[in-house]
Amino acid sequence: MLTRVGVPVESGAEPSAMDPQPTNLICFSHLRWNFVFQRPQHLMSRFARNMRVIYWEEPVTVGPRETAYLMVREADDARGVIVVVPHLPEGMPEAAREAALSRLLDAHVASLRGPLVTWYYTPMMLPFSRHLAADVTVFDAMDELSKFRFAPPKLLELEQELIDLADVVFTGGSSLYEAKKDRHDNIHCFPSSVDRAHFAKARAEHFDPADQEDLPLPRLGFYGVIDERFDVELLEKVAAMRPDWSFVMVGPVVKISEDDLPKRPNIHYLGGKTYGELPAYLSGWDVALMPFAMNESTEFISPTKTPEYLAGGKPVVSTPVKDVVRHYGHLEGVKIAANADEFVAACEAALVLAQNPESGWLAEADLMLSAASWDTTQARMAGLVAECLGVRGGAQPALLVAAG
Repeated sequence: MLTRVGVPVESGAEPSAMDPQPTNLICFSHLRWNFVFQRPQHLMSRFARNMRVIYWEEPVTVGPRETAYLMVREADDARGVIVVVPHLPEGMPEAAREAALSRLLDAHVASLRGPLVTWYYTPMMLPFSRHLAADVTVFDAMDELSKFRFAPPKLLELEQELIDLADVVFTGGSSLYEAKKDRHDNIHCFPSSVDRAHFAKARAEHFDPADQEDLPLPRLGFYGVIDERFDVELLEKVAAMRPDWSFVMVGPVVKISEDDLPKRPNIHYLGGKTYGELPAYLSGWDVALMPFAMNESTEFISPTKTPEYLAGGKPVVSTPVKDVVRHYGHLEGVKIAANADEFVAACEAALVLAQNPESGWLAEADLMLSAASWDTTQARMAGLVAECLGVRGGAQPALLVAAG
């Protein structure tokens, strides 16, 4: 259900006066809910099982004569998550934009009762939300956003303010943790986790999706955002060296021009797919790829694809991303390659593994994945947030009281 509002929209019925109030979590994210299903979606869909979750997206620009408003809907793929999208008239000065966003936010949360948790994925939403009387503020630093292309000039300044404001800080990988651990006294590392049951579907026989079924074998694939972190030159060289291999690229192209992508007969760009569709594509590949460029935008990344590919039963070939090498480089099923020659050799070795899952490499990967669950990660995060609520409230709060 899609609703245009300037006042709060509640999820479910209000608890009685005798019941503990449910916890409200407002997640401020730079990533659209329906863009690519990754860390924010995994965590917020799980938090929504036990509390009211509002997922606040970046503004959308509308005509100059429009009035600022919110579009509110329930997430199609996560029960209990309310997605809120501000719509602002084009041409508004920055100060006016922040004031409008602040008014819309205040109106939306005015009738919320119970503890309030503010959860930030981007410090750029702090200017219009810093005034909220949150019981706990969380900064989940999933990426080093200042290293990304087109990063706003104020990002680093606002990030420091957010770290100072936060009651607890989480990081999306070990490299980020090491970079930020001395900036907060309650910081915790939560690397990428995996929904093993979802990606294990790739191990079963699937009918190939229509846009993949006619591609020649062997197939070496990648899914995810294709942006400045993707090594287009490496893909070009490897595809030229092995014209008999099919390279399947699944995902949206963002912040780089499609004209800059290598165009070869054996490279196939299939566009973005839903989270639910990924196992079917993965099932049809022989080897899964992570051809990340080694630049400042990938210095601190901890790709969720690594455990997902392995959960799908596919050997992985990656460039030497620091967190991939640290956490997965010892596995036989994960090959690390620094240049085109090494990448091709690693893919050849991975193709051999793909034909021999009984050799032990997959069992080794499964043993490691047994400790990497989004359910476990979310539960540990919830416990740390509950501790913060308890300290501030003087007693253990009703953090896990279901909303609605």
